[in-house]
Amino acid sequence: MVLRNTLKAMRFTMVKQVFSRRLCMAVLALFFLLPPGLGQVQADDITYLDIGNPFIRKIPLAAPKFKLFTGSDAEKRDAETARRILKEALDFTGYIKIINERSFMANPAEEGITGKDLHFPDWTGIGAELLVTGGVKLEKDRVRLYLRLFDTIEEKLLAGKVYTGHREDLRVMVHRFCSEISYALTGKWGIFRSKIAFVSKSKGNKEIYMCDFDGHNPVKITDHKSITLSPAFSSDSEWIAYTSYDQGKPDLYIRNIREKRGSIVNKEGMNISPDWRPGRFELAAAMSFSGDQEIYLLTGKGKIIKKVTDSWGIDVSPAFSPDGKKIAFVSKRAGSPQIYIKSLETGELRRLTFKGNYNTSPAWSPSGERIAYVGVENGSINIFTIRVDGGYPVQLTKDAGDNEDPAWSPDGSMIVFTSSREQGILRLYVMTAGGGEQRRLLKLKGSQMDPDWSMVSK
Repeated sequence: MVLRNTLKAMRFTMVKQVFSRRLCMAVLALFFLLPPGLGQVQADDITYLDIGNPFIRKIPLAAPKFKLFTGSDAEKRDAETARRILKEALDFTGYIKIINERSFMANPAEEGITGKDLHFPDWTGIGAELLVTGGVKLEKDRVRLYLRLFDTIEEKLLAGKVYTGHREDLRVMVHRFCSEISYALTGKWGIFRSKIAFVSKSKGNKEIYMCDFDGHNPVKITDHKSITLSPAFSSDSEWIAYTSYDQGKPDLYIRNIREKRGSIVNKEGMNISPDWRPGRFELAAAMSFSGDQEIYLLTGKGKIIKKVTDSWGIDVSPAFSPDGKKIAFVSKRAGSPQIYIKSLETGELRRLTFKGNYNTSPAWSPSGERIAYVGVENGSINIFTIRVDGGYPVQLTKDAGDNEDPAWSPDGSMIVFTSSREQGILRLYVMTAGGGEQRRLLKLKGSQMDPDWSMVSK
């Protein structure tokens, strides 16, 4: 009891975070195709972790070996695969610390994986504040996966699910439960069901690729055999817009990802830097058919709705606010590239960046509170964030090559970006929203750049 009280005190005083006390129903069996969260009852929605806090403390989690129901070699392999996927996904977030299993004092795989089987002091004694137990039951070519998340200090079940699917679906099933873990801890579904689109030269030409949130399963989705740039997901992740020189000049392509249908905006001049309006089948893009580059609002089929900007300086790189009511963009109207914000409802315009003489590539955070952007100072290209209401910018990258193209994760906890820190070759990297945990996302031949993170996470 003394140890448990001490751990409680540490949890509340070591970091300025709000923790919840959840009451959950018993584990509910869900088939693989059902959406996460269906049928799960919770007493409140207060969060354990504020993932927007740049000084967030990693919460320690133990993930011991999974229980085997038949003990077959195939079942054992699936259990180890599922546990590895779980640990890698949770570690990727940057706010969970996976405890080394050599310190474990108990083995739920033999002793039992339900709350009544667990002796929680065995886990609090090694510093684990969270515990995931699992079980795998192989039935011919299908696998049943039992997963539970416990608060070891409060000795409570936070989430419990049973998934059934084919063995090759293990990664998807585990990631569904990772979404449940994220929701239990942060009140958001997290990154585990999201995708990242990017440009790669791995096969010679610049083409659009897509991968999982953690860089796994990269797939080429265009084949223009030309220069292709600036992929942008629609808010439902069903559509993607990008610029391609397939017809000899920069035109805007709008494609349905699954059905391979869409439109081309090929007006005279440049048609570049698309961004989708949240919740609507509309997008903004920079176009120069009327002279210098201005920003236009388009339908999802490429028809012009209205002209958003009209100034003597070049206006490019539109980025919608999460509510779709404002656009951040880059303009040279003051002489050097700076970031501005314009209301689509009132037309009100204001300049956001003042520090530095070259600021570009705005990306609005999902919370709507901050904008990430690229700033050039003393010859160095780095990523900054700034509050939407102004203030002093926060520098996230430093002394590590040139860093560009920031894009937020759907929960606002991470940023993917381009960096030349590795031998001067452009690669994709990720970091936490506060600039921590910077590491390379994936390894492909050639260069990678221009990432965009889908906003679908559930």
